[in-house]
Amino acid sequence: MADKRIYTTDNDMRRLRGLIESSRESLKANEKYLKALEEELNSATVMKPQEIPPDVVTMNSEVHLRDMDTREETVYRIVFPHQADADKGYISIIAPIGTALLGYRVGDVIEWKVPAGIAKWKVVKITYQPEAAGDFDL
Repeated sequence: MADKRIYTTDNDMRRLRGLIESSRESLKANEKYLKALEEELNSATVMKPQEIPPDVVTMNSEVHLRDMDTREETVYRIVFPHQADADKGYISIIAPIGTALLGYRVGDVIEWKVPAGIAKWKVVKITYQPEAAGDFDL
């Protein structure tokens, strides 16, 4: 993941910190992913949901991405682990791509480690962001 300032809502911060704490024991196999999420949160600028810009990826956002190598586009929704469903494009926040996307903006290029090297994806657009839609309690 690149060194870049990310943004999150205070609601997402509270829920994600709770997820990390409650998951330390039950999701022991995912410890490295929880640590990566925690590191991202530690560097985030926290805002009230009503103040977050509509071009920022928040929890439950539907995001259109373009692979910078293949130019292939895909759509993901960033969700909590119990909501993850790859067939629907619902990606867990503790998955490397979920953590990498949180807090980035339309136009940003996200990099993260994958088994084959470094993946680079551009945030093309956000078709749904809860805060922009007035859905503050998701």
